[in-house]
Amino acid sequence: MRLESGAESLTCDYCHSVYFPDKNDDGVRVLGAAADYICPNCRVALMDASLVGTRIHYCTHCRGMLIDMEVFAALIEAVRGGQEGAEIPQAPADPGELDRHLLCPHCHQGMDTHFYAGPGHVVLSDCERCNVDWLDHGKLERIAHAADALRDGADDSQ
Repeated sequence: MRLESGAESLTCDYCHSVYFPDKNDDGVRVLGAAADYICPNCRVALMDASLVGTRIHYCTHCRGMLIDMEVFAALIEAVRGGQEGAEIPQAPADPGELDRHLLCPHCHQGMDTHFYAGPGHVVLSDCERCNVDWLDHGKLERIAHAADALRDGADDSQ
Protein backbone atom coordinates (compact mmCIF):
# COMPACT_ATOMS: atom_id res chain seq x y z
CA MET A 1 0.00 0.00 0.00
CA ARG A 2 1.26 3.44 -0.94
CA LEU A 3 0.36 6.72 0.71
CA GLU A 4 -0.18 9.51 -1.81
CA SER A 5 1.03 12.97 -0.87
CA GLY A 6 -1.81 14.87 0.80
CA ALA A 7 -4.29 11.97 0.51
CA GLU A 8 -6.44 10.42 3.24
CA SER A 9 -6.11 6.98 1.70
CA LEU A 10 -3.65 4.28 0.74
CA THR A 11 -3.43 2.80 -2.76
CA CYS A 12 -2.42 -0.76 -3.60
CA ASP A 13 0.35 -0.75 -6.21
CA TYR A 14 -0.75 -4.20 -7.44
CA CYS A 15 -4.54 -3.92 -7.85
CA HIS A 16 -4.89 -0.10 -7.54
CA SER A 17 -7.64 -0.41 -4.94
CA VAL A 18 -8.00 2.48 -2.52
CA TYR A 19 -8.19 1.93 1.23
CA PHE A 20 -9.52 4.56 3.65
CA PRO A 21 -8.52 3.71 7.25
CA ASP A 22 -11.28 4.14 9.83
CA LYS A 23 -11.27 7.23 12.02
CA ASN A 24 -10.37 6.66 15.67
CA ASP A 25 -12.10 8.24 18.70
CA ASP A 26 -10.20 11.50 18.04
CA GLY A 27 -11.50 11.65 14.45
CA VAL A 28 -8.00 10.84 13.17
CA ARG A 29 -7.29 8.46 10.28
CA VAL A 30 -3.91 6.83 10.98
CA LEU A 31 -2.27 6.33 7.58
CA GLY A 32 1.18 4.85 8.31
CA ALA A 33 4.50 5.29 10.05
CA ALA A 34 6.48 8.51 9.76
CA ALA A 35 9.83 6.88 10.48
CA ASP A 36 11.79 10.13 10.78
CA TYR A 37 9.66 11.68 13.54
CA ILE A 38 9.56 10.66 17.19
CA CYS A 39 6.89 11.78 19.67
CA PRO A 40 8.34 14.48 21.92
CA ASN A 41 6.34 13.10 24.88
CA CYS A 42 6.70 9.35 24.82
CA ARG A 43 9.50 8.82 22.28
CA VAL A 44 7.63 6.43 19.94
CA ALA A 45 7.37 6.89 16.17
CA LEU A 46 4.75 9.38 15.03
CA MET A 47 2.33 8.17 12.39
CA ASP A 48 1.22 9.90 9.21
CA ALA A 49 -2.43 10.74 9.80
CA SER A 50 -5.32 12.87 8.62
CA LEU A 51 -7.84 14.93 10.58
CA VAL A 52 -10.81 16.50 8.76
CA GLY A 53 -8.87 16.26 5.51
CA THR A 54 -5.66 17.83 6.87
CA ARG A 55 -2.41 15.84 7.10
CA ILE A 56 -0.81 15.72 10.54
CA HIS A 57 1.60 13.49 12.47
CA TYR A 58 -0.04 11.60 15.32
CA CYS A 59 1.17 9.59 18.29
CA THR A 60 -0.87 6.42 18.75
CA HIS A 61 0.48 6.09 22.30
CA CYS A 62 -0.24 9.50 23.92
CA ARG A 63 -2.54 10.73 21.10
CA GLY A 64 -0.63 14.01 20.68
CA MET A 65 -0.54 15.83 17.33
CA LEU A 66 2.23 17.56 15.38
CA ILE A 67 0.61 20.14 13.10
CA ASP A 68 2.18 22.49 10.53
CA MET A 69 1.63 26.11 11.55
CA GLU A 70 0.38 26.98 8.04
CA VAL A 71 -2.68 24.74 8.46
CA PHE A 72 -3.24 25.18 12.21
CA ALA A 73 -5.93 27.91 12.04
CA ALA A 74 -7.75 26.22 9.14
CA LEU A 75 -7.69 22.91 11.01
CA ILE A 76 -9.25 24.53 14.09
CA GLU A 77 -12.02 25.99 11.92
CA ALA A 78 -12.60 22.63 10.21
CA VAL A 79 -12.87 20.82 13.56
CA ARG A 80 -15.11 23.60 14.88
CA GLY A 81 -17.36 23.42 11.81
CA GLY A 82 -17.91 19.70 12.23
CA GLN A 83 -19.62 20.07 15.62
CA GLU A 84 -21.39 23.41 15.79
CA GLY A 85 -22.63 24.30 19.25
CA ALA A 86 -20.63 21.60 21.05
CA GLU A 87 -18.83 23.90 23.50
CA ILE A 88 -16.51 22.12 25.91
CA PRO A 89 -16.48 23.44 29.50
CA GLN A 90 -13.13 25.11 30.08
CA ALA A 91 -10.91 24.63 33.09
CA PRO A 92 -8.00 26.99 33.60
CA ALA A 93 -4.70 25.98 32.02
CA ASP A 94 -2.18 24.30 34.30
CA PRO A 95 0.78 26.72 34.64
CA GLY A 96 2.94 23.70 35.57
CA GLU A 97 2.78 22.64 31.92
CA LEU A 98 4.97 25.64 31.07
CA ASP A 99 7.90 23.89 32.79
CA ARG A 100 8.13 21.04 30.33
CA HIS A 101 10.90 20.85 27.79
CA LEU A 102 10.09 19.03 24.56
CA LEU A 103 12.41 18.45 21.62
CA CYS A 104 11.11 19.20 18.13
CA PRO A 105 10.53 15.98 16.15
CA HIS A 106 11.97 17.74 13.04
CA CYS A 107 15.16 19.48 14.20
CA HIS A 108 15.57 17.92 17.69
CA GLN A 109 16.06 21.37 19.25
CA GLY A 110 14.03 22.63 22.21
CA MET A 111 10.47 23.69 21.49
CA ASP A 112 8.92 26.85 22.98
CA THR A 113 6.15 26.05 25.46
CA HIS A 114 3.57 28.78 26.07
CA PHE A 115 -0.10 29.60 26.54
CA TYR A 116 -2.07 29.51 23.29
CA ALA A 117 -3.21 33.06 22.49
CA GLY A 118 -6.70 31.98 21.42
CA PRO A 119 -9.57 30.33 23.32
CA GLY A 120 -9.43 27.07 25.23
CA HIS A 121 -7.02 27.78 28.12
CA VAL A 122 -4.37 25.62 26.46
CA VAL A 123 -0.61 25.32 26.81
CA LEU A 124 1.08 24.19 23.61
CA SER A 125 4.63 23.79 22.31
CA ASP A 126 5.93 25.00 18.99
CA CYS A 127 9.09 25.15 16.93
CA GLU A 128 9.33 28.37 14.92
CA ARG A 129 12.38 26.98 13.07
CA CYS A 130 10.40 24.07 11.68
CA ASN A 131 7.02 25.84 11.64
CA VAL A 132 5.18 23.17 13.68
CA ASP A 133 2.90 23.07 16.74
CA TRP A 134 2.64 20.18 19.22
CA LEU A 135 -0.69 19.66 20.95
CA ASP A 136 -1.27 17.07 23.64
CA HIS A 137 -4.37 14.88 23.46
CA GLY A 138 -7.64 16.81 23.65
CA LYS A 139 -6.15 20.28 23.28
CA LEU A 140 -7.20 20.81 19.67
CA GLU A 141 -10.79 19.97 20.68
CA ARG A 142 -10.56 22.40 23.61
CA ILE A 143 -9.41 25.18 21.29
CA ALA A 144 -11.97 24.39 18.59
CA HIS A 145 -14.95 24.12 20.93
CA ALA A 146 -14.17 26.82 23.47
CA ALA A 147 -16.23 29.96 23.67
CA ASP A 148 -14.33 32.60 21.70
CA ALA A 149 -15.13 36.18 22.67
CA LEU A 150 -13.60 37.54 19.46
CA ARG A 151 -15.54 35.14 17.24
CA ASP A 152 -18.74 35.54 19.23
CA GLY A 153 -18.39 39.34 19.24
CA ALA A 154 -17.85 39.37 15.48
CA ASP A 155 -21.04 37.35 14.99
CA ASP A 156 -23.06 39.83 17.11
CA SER A 157 -22.02 42.83 15.02
CA GLN A 158 -23.30 41.39 11.72
